[in-house]
Formats: sequence, structure tokens, C-alpha cells
Amino acid sequence: MLFQILDYLGVAVFAVTGGIVASRKQLDFIAFLFFATLTGIGGGTLRDLLLGVPVFWVVNETYVLVCLIVSVFVWFFAHWLERLSKPLRWVDAVGVAAYSVMGAAKALSVGDTILVAILMGVSTATFGGILRDTIAGEPPSIVKPEIYVSAAFAGASCFVLLAQFDVPNALAAGFAALLALGLRGGAILYGWKLPGYRSNAER
Repeated sequence: MLFQILDYLGVAVFAVTGGIVASRKQLDFIAFLFFATLTGIGGGTLRDLLLGVPVFWVVNETYVLVCLIVSVFVWFFAHWLERLSKPLRWVDAVGVAAYSVMGAAKALSVGDTILVAILMGVSTATFGGILRDTIAGEPPSIVKPEIYVSAAFAGASCFVLLAQFDVPNALAAGFAALLALGLRGGAILYGWKLPGYRSNAER
């Protein structure tokens, strides 16, 4: 039940970010639905294809319904959301936190290795946003210097590590998600970033 909630949460909040991008581009409702659905299910679709398991939204169409509901919500309330401080980045941060845990948990549940689970957590948490920004013609967050992928990596790694010590799923998932959200939140608020590569000529 916990991971089901995280899965729905990840889809919903990423779908919101897709809708916000569509509203900023002043697109029609079908485009809203496209962006919301693409962003909401993109990361999970990649995860399931790589794991060789049935794609989650094909098995359970409720996920697509969630994207539809979110599209309607953002269509009517995007102007209200835009009054909040950095709404797109904060909602995206929640999605990264939830999906970094969910992606890792699903990989572990089908018997994959620790490394694969961490990579699935990272890809699940970031791929939908990459698709959204690329199609919208915006620079993806992954190429910006502030912490983004690192937050997903920390969340997935934390969950996998705690799972190896038989920490209860609820506690492990909650702690790992809060870690990812905290790191991403710090990047949004304070510009946290890891040291970037510098060539010898620049040193």
C-alpha cells in the first residue's frame, strides 16, 4: 500500500509539472493532457521496460486517469499555482523524492541487484522531467549545475541501503524520500550544487 501511494503520488505531481509547462506555453487542453501524461508516466515506463516487467499504466489504467484529472485541475487552476513561489520546481522536487524511492523499491521487488535498484530509482525520478523539458524546448534540469540527479541518487541509495538492514519499508521509504526532497529543496532555495568538472587549463 505504501509503494502504491508513492507511485500514484509520483505520477500525479509529475503530471502537475507537465500541466504547468503546457499552461506557460498557452497550449490547448489536449496538449495539457499530453504533457501531463508524458511527464507523469515517462519515468515509470522507462523503469518497467528496463526491468522487463509489465508497464504499470498498461496493467492499471488508473494512472492514466490520474493524469487526466490532473490535466483538468491545472487547466482551471494554473494561474493560482503560478502565484506560489517556484511552483514547477517544488512540485518536481516532490516527484523526484517519491519516484527515486519507488523506482528503487520496484527493482528490489523483482530481485534485481543493489546497483540496478539505485539506477532504476534515478531514472524513474528524472526521465519524465527530461522528456517534458526537451519536448517543451526548455533546458532540462539535469544539465543545470544545481543538485537534481544527485538528489534522486541520494534518495534511491538511502532506501536501498536501509532495505539491506531490514529497516521497515515505511520508515526506509519515508526517510529516503525526505532526504531526496531536502537536497532538492536546498538546491531550489539556496542554489546547492556539487563541484563541477574543470579542465587542467582552468585550475
